[in-house]
Amino acid sequence: MSKASARHILVNDEAKCLDLKMQIEQGADFADIAKQHSSCPSGKNGGDLGEFGPGQMVREFDEVVFSADLNQVQGPVKTQFGYHLLEVTSRT
Repeated sequence: MSKASARHILVNDEAKCLDLKMQIEQGADFADIAKQHSSCPSGKNGGDLGEFGPGQMVREFDEVVFSADLNQVQGPVKTQFGYHLLEVTSRT
């Protein structure tokens, strides 16, 4: 079974999500941005979600995590929870 490790930033506004993505692309640290802005409890850990398999996260999340290039910020990804920036850190 496939497994992936990822980190994310969750916000409730697409414009804010795009702004944070731009900051990261310009050199801001993903983990620092997650700690400052993510509304998910994982934010305090730099957005780290640990390792998980397909079906353990919402469908929109899974589609990105199990297909996107590693170590590249993806998003915004809209789910029922809000807007996510995702970074897949490993996949097996």
